[in-house]
Amino acid sequence: MAGHSKWANIKHRKAAQDAKRGKLFTKHIREITVAAREGGGDVDANAALRIAVDKALGVNMTRDTVERAIKRGTGDLDGVSYEDMDYEGYAPCGIAILVECSSDNKNRTVAEVRHAFSKYNGNLGTSGSVAYMFDSLGVIVMAEGADEEAVMDVVLDAGAEDIVTHEDGTVEINCPSNCYLPVMAALEAADMAVESSEVTKRAENEIELSHDDGVKVLRLVDALEDLDDVVDVYTNADFPESVYEDS
Repeated sequence: MAGHSKWANIKHRKAAQDAKRGKLFTKHIREITVAAREGGGDVDANAALRIAVDKALGVNMTRDTVERAIKRGTGDLDGVSYEDMDYEGYAPCGIAILVECSSDNKNRTVAEVRHAFSKYNGNLGTSGSVAYMFDSLGVIVMAEGADEEAVMDVVLDAGAEDIVTHEDGTVEINCPSNCYLPVMAALEAADMAVESSEVTKRAENEIELSHDDGVKVLRLVDALEDLDDVVDVYTNADFPESVYEDS
């Protein structure tokens, strides 16, 4: 299977922005804390925590920082209590927007999200208005030099649905979110190195945008991502590459 990943440009742009703002570790600590609070501090028994820890370690967060975040979530350390919440709406051109947040002040968060939608000609919608358009899935990128056929032999029985080799030779695995941990375990058992992995959301159907319309939508996405309480932003937009080159 061969192809390219439309979300890769978005992912790389957001990673660069997070690093520039110094917020990447803060967001990962928040995810770990919330996961530990809701499901306990045992990574083997708490799939959400395992995913959050994998993501944090993948961006070179130290084990000590991860452990402190887990203890804060389980109540072994004092800390702020965070609540997860999603907001849904539309960007210009009818593009669906799903905003994942984690906050210690829901009123502040919804006010900031609403302001961003309004400022950039979007509309904040009601719960359920666009969430049904997105699927939750695991995305695993193999380390350089991985062989697609060998990877396929290992992960298909674990629940992987698609293996893609990109133009740069990178092998990417897609699987339903509930198969993320079994696929990761299968790769680990086969001693296959993973470069990055995450559970994310992807639109079932994407809307192709022109450069000018893409710029309009991206302004709203950028504004939402700049908010401290926003963990991630998903859209059903198919942006032209020229939009990312200009951003």
